[in-house]
Amino acid sequence: MNKTRINYFLIFLTIIFLGVLSRKIPFIPLWIGDFLYAVMIYFLVRIFFPSKKFWLVILLSLFICYGIEFLQLYQGNWIVELRKTLFGRYVLGQGFLWSDILAYTFGISLTFIIEKSFLKYYHNESRFRIKQQK
Repeated sequence: MNKTRINYFLIFLTIIFLGVLSRKIPFIPLWIGDFLYAVMIYFLVRIFFPSKKFWLVILLSLFICYGIEFLQLYQGNWIVELRKTLFGRYVLGQGFLWSDILAYTFGISLTFIIEKSFLKYYHNESRFRIKQQK
């Protein structure tokens, strides 16, 4: 279980790097950053819940992403000031967009499909190696 968490954590850090990089390269569309943000949240949830069912991880990830996006509709002075910081800009975002909701949904869905496919392939390969050893 610890190895799984470490793997998820390394993926999480890689996604953060790619997400920040995507905001620094002008020709990369902005939605890529939102897509990667959702992927990052998915793997953050996986770090804390590595053995939970996929549907629970998906729902919790979407809840967090949607919650942060809808929080952008709140414009209290304290949160506006927080959003002016580097942390606030990257974590809380700047303004509500329906396209961000779409990017989050697509990011988490695609990540789920890729992870599920990878785990299925890895599981089949492991079973194949065990049969060959017998």
